Amino acid sequence: MEDKGKLELIAARTFPANWELVQVVDFLNKTLKDKNIMFGLKQDKEKKEMTLTVYEV
Repeated sequence: MEDKGKLELIAARTFPANWELVQVVDFLNKTLKDKNIMFGLKQDKEKKEMTLTVYEV
């Protein structure tokens, strides 16, 4: 049986914090939701970095 709802990490990369990354991730998630790909963004305020993650749903 296939485990529905499980996310498989494809890639992750850290960038300097940038508010535009939030807008890009939102755009990609809306555009590619039918392709079973999801993007995440985690902010580290202390290091002033954001980590972009790509998942297969």
